[in-house]
Amino acid sequence: MEQEPDTCCMQFRHVMMGSTQRFRVLYACVAGFKLRSSLLSRGWWLLRIMPMATENQETSDLELDSEVEVEEEEQGWGDWNADDEEGEDDLNSDSLCLFCDSKYSSSDALFDHCNSIHHFDFHGIRKALGLDFYGCFKLINYVRSQVAEDRCWSCRFTCSSKRDLQNHLHEAFCFKDVLPWDDEKYLKPFLQEDSLLYSFGEEDCEEEYTTSVNKVRELINFDDDNALEGHLCDYKTSCENGKMENGSTSNRFLNMKNPSHEVKVNGVDVKEACCSDIKSEDTDLSCAKMVTPEIKNVNKNYFGLYSSFGIHREMISDKIRTDAYRQAILNNPSLLSGAAVLDVGCGTGILSLFAAQAGASSVIAVEASDKMAVVATQVAKDNGLLFRGSLDEGISQCTGVMKVVQGMVEELGNCDLIQPHSIDVLLSEWMGYCLLYESMLSSVLFARDRWLKPGGAILPDTATMFVAGFGRGGTSIPFWENVYGFNMSCIGKELVEDAARVPIVDVVDSCDIVTNTAILQSFDLLTMTPDEMDFTSRIELEPQLDNPKIDSTDSSCRMTWCYGVVLWFETGFTSRFCKEMPIVLSTSPYTPKTHWSQTSLTFREPIAIALAKPDADRFAAVGTEACPAVKIYSRISIARASPHRSVDISLEISGICPNGRKRSWPIQIFNLS
Repeated sequence: MEQEPDTCCMQFRHVMMGSTQRFRVLYACVAGFKLRSSLLSRGWWLLRIMPMATENQETSDLELDSEVEVEEEEQGWGDWNADDEEGEDDLNSDSLCLFCDSKYSSSDALFDHCNSIHHFDFHGIRKALGLDFYGCFKLINYVRSQVAEDRCWSCRFTCSSKRDLQNHLHEAFCFKDVLPWDDEKYLKPFLQEDSLLYSFGEEDCEEEYTTSVNKVRELINFDDDNALEGHLCDYKTSCENGKMENGSTSNRFLNMKNPSHEVKVNGVDVKEACCSDIKSEDTDLSCAKMVTPEIKNVNKNYFGLYSSFGIHREMISDKIRTDAYRQAILNNPSLLSGAAVLDVGCGTGILSLFAAQAGASSVIAVEASDKMAVVATQVAKDNGLLFRGSLDEGISQCTGVMKVVQGMVEELGNCDLIQPHSIDVLLSEWMGYCLLYESMLSSVLFARDRWLKPGGAILPDTATMFVAGFGRGGTSIPFWENVYGFNMSCIGKELVEDAARVPIVDVVDSCDIVTNTAILQSFDLLTMTPDEMDFTSRIELEPQLDNPKIDSTDSSCRMTWCYGVVLWFETGFTSRFCKEMPIVLSTSPYTPKTHWSQTSLTFREPIAIALAKPDADRFAAVGTEACPAVKIYSRISIARASPHRSVDISLEISGICPNGRKRSWPIQIFNLS
C-alpha cells in the first residue's frame, strides 16, 4: 500500500537524524540513480529531506534508530529490495512517446523520434539550459501534462485537438528568466510507472554520480552536527528565497561598485570619480553594465560595424529618413527653440546638428562607437557648433551648444554628466530592420526614464508595425525563370525553400501585395516599457485582387497565390509634440523605398486565395487551387532573442475556405540575426 507523503517524510526525517543511517539515506537520495523509479514514484518529495533534517533534533539517535526499525516493519519497507523492483521494471521497460502513442525500448530512440517528428530536441534543450537530473525530470512531466491538455509545451498555445497539436508542434522558443516547468509539482510523475523518468540520460549518470558523491563527502566531513545544521539551514534559506549559487553570484555582481568605464566628452576623458557607486535603488538602471562577455562582444561588434563611413553614408543618403527628421526638427520651433536636447546614438551627429540649427540651447550627443564619437566631435567643431566651457588662449569658446559624449547611455546612468530629468527633447534614430532588429529602443527607453523631464518630448514618439500577404512576384522565382533566355527556376525554388527559415530583408513592390494590410503592433514611446518589445498579435488577411499585375486563372473568382507575409513599419512625429508640422516616416511598399526595405516571411508552401469560389471542392484541402482560402488567419510572435540584439519571429497560419472549413499549417520559426 502506498504511503502518504507526510508519513514518509517523517520516516525519512528520522532516518536522516540517525548518527549512522542519516548519511546512508542522504547518499541514496543524491547518488542512488538505480533507485530513481521506485524512490521517486514512492515519494517525489525527497528533495525536501535536507531542509527537514534540521528539525526535532532533541530526540536521541538511539531512540530514532529504534523507531525507524519499528516503522520499517510496520510500513513494509524492511523487505524492500532494489534488485526486485529493477527486475519488475525490465518486464515493462518500453517508454511512451511524449507526444504520440509510439513506444520505444530505449530513451535515446524515443528522443530521436521526438526530435525528428515532433521538433522536441530533449538533449539540445538539456544542454542549452544546463538542466540537471531534476530539471529534466520536471521537464518530462511538464511536457506530458501540457500534451494531455492539447497545449503546446513551448508557446503554450491550446489546440482544438490532439491532431491539431501534432501539426502545431515546433522548435523550442528561447526561454528567458523563468522556465515554465520550474515548479515542484512537476517532480510528481504525471504518468504512473513512467519508465522514461529513470531511463533518460544514462550516459550522464556517472558524472552526476561523482558530483553527488563529492557533495555527500563534503557533508560527512563536517566536524560536528552544529556545522551540518548550519549548512542545511543555509541550504533551506537559499531554497526558500529561490536563490541558488548562480543567483547569489549575480547578486554579488549587482552589489559591486561601478566598474571603470571610459567616458569621453568632446574627445576629453572624464575621470572615473565623476561616477557614483551603484546604489541599491538604481540597480535596475545599472544592470546593463553587468553584462555577460557574449553581450559585450555583440555590442563591440555592433558599434564597431557603425564605425564604417559607408553605413553612415547609406543612412544619410536615405532621403526619406533624413528629410523626415530634418523637417520634424526644423519646422517645429515651439518644440526645439531653447530646448535641452539629448541625441541617443548620434553617429556622425547629423540629427544633433539639425537640433542646434533649430535653436536648441544645448545638445548632448551620445555615441557608443569610439571612432564615430571622435568624428562627431570634429564635425561639430568644424561647423562652429561644439561647446567648450573653458577659455582657450584667452578667447571664449562657448559659442557652440553641442557636446559629444562617447559611451553607451546605460554607462552614463550614474554619472553627473547629465542631470536627472533635465532634458526637454529626447531625439534618436533607433529603428532597425523589421523595426526591432538591432534596434536601440531599449537604450532610448532607458534615457527617457532617466533624463527626460515630466512633459518632455520624444522624437519620434510613436512606432507602428504592419503586415500584408505577398504574391509570387515578391519572391525570387520570376528572376530565375528567364536568365538571358535560360530557365534557372530550380535555383528560384531552392531559394524560396531557404526563405521559409530565414527572413528576407529586401524591397517588395506594392504590385506584389495580394491581401489587405493589417496593423501588427503599435508602440507609444512615451509610455511603453521594454517588455512590450516582446509581443504576440493575431491578424486576419483577406484577398485584395484588384491589382492588374496579379496572376488570375479565373476572372470570376480572381484566384492567386500568397507566398508569405511582409512586415514594415512607420514612425510618427505626431502633433502631440510637433504641433506646427507633424511628420510620418514610412517604410511601406506603397511609399518610396528606404534603406530599411521590408522584411518578408515566406510560407513553406504557397496558399491559394480568392474572393469567392462557389464551386470549390468540398473535399479538397483548403488553400489549394481546387479550394482556395477566402481568409488567412495569422498569429505572429516577435521576441528579443539570444544572441543579443537579434529577434525571434514565430508564424502560425490558418486558411478558411468559403464553407468555413479550416486548415492549419505547422508553425514556422524565423531568426533575424
